[in-house]
Amino acid sequence: MCTCITYDNGSFYFGRNLDLDGSFGETVTVTPRNFTLYFRRAGRMERHYAMIGMAAEQDRFPLYAEAVNEKGLCMAGLNFPGNAYYQEAGTDGLELASYEVIPWLLGKYASVAEAEESLEKMRIVDLAFSKQMQPAPLHWMLADRERCVVLEAVREGLKVYENPFGVLTNNPPFDYHRMNMDNYLNLTAESPENRFSDRLDLKPRSQGMGAVGLPGDASSVSRFVRAAFLKWNSAAPADEASSVSQFFHILDGVTMVRGTVITGEGKYDLTTYSCCVNAQTGTYYYKTYDDSRIRKEVLQEYDLDETRLLHGASE
Repeated sequence: MCTCITYDNGSFYFGRNLDLDGSFGETVTVTPRNFTLYFRRAGRMERHYAMIGMAAEQDRFPLYAEAVNEKGLCMAGLNFPGNAYYQEAGTDGLELASYEVIPWLLGKYASVAEAEESLEKMRIVDLAFSKQMQPAPLHWMLADRERCVVLEAVREGLKVYENPFGVLTNNPPFDYHRMNMDNYLNLTAESPENRFSDRLDLKPRSQGMGAVGLPGDASSVSRFVRAAFLKWNSAAPADEASSVSQFFHILDGVTMVRGTVITGEGKYDLTTYSCCVNAQTGTYYYKTYDDSRIRKEVLQEYDLDETRLLHGASE
């Protein structure tokens, strides 16, 4: 369970809610340009674009949930169980494990347009990071200021969808979400007019009735619609503080409250953290479930020519 959005309000922003029933050892992580990235079947990158995001470091590899690189290309992985299908490894071409997709694309490319070079030939293969860490079933949102696409590795292969909404949640596949949005074209932030019958005197009895029918549950389909409605009807001044505040308010509209979603294992899904990154400045803002203060880390304030992974000073 997760929700990811883009937001253009003077600067370009990207971020997400990470909804889980526990922590994965996450910390704000900077991968400098000279940190060597080793890929299981795609060689290594000794020099690449620097990136910042939330990750768990395992065996000197950054397992990013989401990140942005120094050129403003952003990417996030979201849960996609039952539909994600990773190919058998061992054929020719570009083969990446699911946990390698974010560092490969952000390390190599400055834009979605550039990344298409790899997307056309990429195969996401069924390789575990370790025996204890089997492949997570994921799909991804990749975005810059100009374009946003969704990557879904399914049984037929890797599908790449243009994403005009700048929103992604979880199941079902993206083509369903795209079609489902047509069901809500009548929603409006304005006060509704009587379209029921011109022979009946029907009037709105409160503010907000233009969005009657906007789903409010925590399912991925409902969060997709609600996040899109909040994003596309958002109004905020174009300064940094107002934009970041507004971004988190949008994410708050699709957050998960402890106790309202119980998993099959009897655990609680909740919004472990929310983040927002100004992709143009590399400023990564975040807050956690138990600490609503917005903290920040700035990519350019780190030594980006280091050879080791770096971690947020405010952790």
